Amino acid sequence: MKSAFAKRESRSGMIFTIPAALIMLGLVVYPMLYGFFISTQKSNLIDKWEFVGAKYYIQLLTDAEFFGTLKTTAIFAACVVIGNLFVGLLLAVLVNQKIPLMNIFKVILMLPWLFPEVVVALIWKWLFSPLFGMFNYVLFSLNLIEKEVDVLGQPGTAFVGVVFVCIWKGYPIVMLMMMAGMKNIPHERYEAAAIDGANKWQQFLNVTLPGLMPVLLVASILETAWWFKHFTIVWLMTGGGPAGATELISVDIYLQAFTNFNFGRAAAESVIILFLLMVVSFIYSRVLRDESQ
Repeated sequence: MKSAFAKRESRSGMIFTIPAALIMLGLVVYPMLYGFFISTQKSNLIDKWEFVGAKYYIQLLTDAEFFGTLKTTAIFAACVVIGNLFVGLLLAVLVNQKIPLMNIFKVILMLPWLFPEVVVALIWKWLFSPLFGMFNYVLFSLNLIEKEVDVLGQPGTAFVGVVFVCIWKGYPIVMLMMMAGMKNIPHERYEAAAIDGANKWQQFLNVTLPGLMPVLLVASILETAWWFKHFTIVWLMTGGGPAGATELISVDIYLQAFTNFNFGRAAAESVIILFLLMVVSFIYSRVLRDESQ
């Protein structure tokens, strides 16, 4: 009797998972397989389909410009992810203190995340404008510069400016995740550490950070995946320039597909990035899991 009941329960569970499985196939698996298929074709996506096999993969893996773009993307993603984790964790610790009106500051600190990326990019592009931007006005007022600084028009400053804006946009979600993680750390651990003579810094290193390791793992993977393939802010602020200083892999994929109409090569780049992000996620999970243990 129990065996029949168990089979019926198992069958019911499978029936209830079918809709979710179909949605997963339609929204995730099929687009990925279709993208891989396009990467093996020389196509205009309408009536021209010529099988070229691994041609585009070989081109990319022997292309110095592709590796240069990949390097720029890796540096950009690393700077933004480290910045987001540092700023997010720092602010989460600060707002977690019992200070009057702290709830108001929490709302203010979350505002950058609530703005659409298009709005963020256009606002900061205006602020950095050498003609009428607030950035140059403040520097002039403080007598720090004698002529306008074109932040987004010079390779070095353009990269730094874009990274800064992305950190400004991205830290709130990390802060929120860290705040949620801190709520799950038992207060008794802090009391025990205080009894043992640990100061606030020691409590942070020995109680807070170990307790946040699972959150740090998830945040690191999500942030790396998001910013490594980021497009909107960079494209609207610099278009990948000047002189390719901010040309990320996402920008190159866009240009290959919708400017050069080389859809096969663009799809091949996307597949390579997917593989790289899977490897990075695996490394993250192994390293942070080992440290937490």
